[in-house]
Amino acid sequence: MEEKMIINVDKLPQKGLKVSRNYEFSSEGLVEESAVFLHPVHAELTVKKAGEDILIKGNITTLISFVCSRCIIPFEFPVDSKFDVVYLPEELDVMKDHLEGDDINKLFYYENKIDIREVVFEQLNLSFPTKPLCSENCAGICPVCGKIISSGKCACVKRISDPRLDKLKMFIGDKS
Repeated sequence: MEEKMIINVDKLPQKGLKVSRNYEFSSEGLVEESAVFLHPVHAELTVKKAGEDILIKGNITTLISFVCSRCIIPFEFPVDSKFDVVYLPEELDVMKDHLEGDDINKLFYYENKIDIREVVFEQLNLSFPTKPLCSENCAGICPVCGKIISSGKCACVKRISDPRLDKLKMFIGDKS
């Protein structure tokens, strides 16, 4: 595991700090467990101090392999994600019950330190799709034989009906 990159808030230069580096992550801790990194995660970050607040603007890029949620075929997913986050001092974390509006969703730094590696990892997780799909029109797999539908039609006869309509079909007499 790569060492942490800790920013000491007290020693942050007035003009800010630019960070450009690659990170190697394992898939442990990712929200998408099937993810496999095909390239390191490249981060371009700007860290600035505004009073006690720490503003981090960044862009992360990488290439990841996911398993499609419908057809279970691996596919490549390029990540190119921009983000802006604000970190508040830990003293405000204690008072977060009294914060209002946008301040409720802000992050906090503790002991005047921020681990940039953790920031990049968190933003990477936020860039993932909820259900990874190899394509929007992926038909998935046949519920009868298990064949991947996009690779050709299977010979299965499917009569999939909505169970909520079964009583209605009995009432009108299903002719199909």
